[in-house]
Amino acid sequence: MWRLGVAGSPVAHSLSPRLHVAGLAMAGLDGTSVAIEVAATEMAKLRELLGTNVDALSLTMPLKSAAVALCDDVDETSRRIGAVNSVLVRGGRLWGANTDGAGFVESLAYQFGLELSGARVLVLGAGGAARAIVDALAGAGVAGVEVEARRMAPVDWLAAHYDVVRRGTRGDRLELVVNTTPVEGRIDSLARGASPATVAVDITYEPRMTQWRFQYERNGCRTTNGLAMLAFQAARQMSWWFDVPIDGAALLASIS
Repeated sequence: MWRLGVAGSPVAHSLSPRLHVAGLAMAGLDGTSVAIEVAATEMAKLRELLGTNVDALSLTMPLKSAAVALCDDVDETSRRIGAVNSVLVRGGRLWGANTDGAGFVESLAYQFGLELSGARVLVLGAGGAARAIVDALAGAGVAGVEVEARRMAPVDWLAAHYDVVRRGTRGDRLELVVNTTPVEGRIDSLARGASPATVAVDITYEPRMTQWRFQYERNGCRTTNGLAMLAFQAARQMSWWFDVPIDGAALLASIS
């Protein structure tokens, strides 16, 4: 009997428990999943939960960076970006991994068949989600990523760690625009270089259609929200937890 959950704050809205239940069914396993409110100041509570009340957790904000220090070992992606979104208790040890970026790239391939090799990308925001996405885009061979954020320090970190991150060198065409910031209620102009050939992704999934996303859609771009990224990163998590392949597309269908 697997005891799963998602931890963070706020977390009551999370769809992860539904994804976990669907994944358990696909794997032919028994188990439950719950949403657990844990603030950034309650890391001791998180550590106590693991191995006593839960066997594995999805992590959301604001726990992803702080949870790295709780783990006995983390995967290479987590080491590079300094954040985990998934933890597993196994053999008396706490293991951490980050599947956000890989899930994002897989969701783009599934939804749009987007060829990322050589693509030019604009990422809005430079927080934890943006860091994971930039890491995965770099691994996919994009030609360049411009990062726009209110604070320059996180942008400087990305530029120092990823050769593909550029400043002020965007050309006349963008294949992909990714919004990782909460902009509901504010409408920005379309990014320079966007066209009907551009894919625009707002990684939030509540509301499903943000004003930011809508402005791209009404200008002919292909757009999506964060549901597919959520489903495909969850599929990677559970494939790791259960050691059984989990289908991201089937998970997406369970919450769409």
